[in-house]
Amino acid sequence: MGVKDFFMKKMLEKQLKDLPADQRDQMIAVISENPEFFQKIAAEIKQKQKEGKDQTAATMEVMRKHQGELQKIMGPQQGQKQR
Repeated sequence: MGVKDFFMKKMLEKQLKDLPADQRDQMIAVISENPEFFQKIAAEIKQKQKEGKDQTAATMEVMRKHQGELQKIMGPQQGQKQR
């Protein structure tokens, strides 16, 4: 694990601290495996906020837009948990 990966993991742990440990670890793994996709989502959310939307509305709009991609990314992770 590189220094950049270490700091990204620590930042994610801090932001996801309210989730149960297993869900937090799952989210960190998904984000770590798909950093470009999540950076794209973050940029779109930031742009929506610049256009005047609050963070929640902007996040919901962008997440709905990318729902199919998110389901593909999250699908294998969720399938492992159900076994």
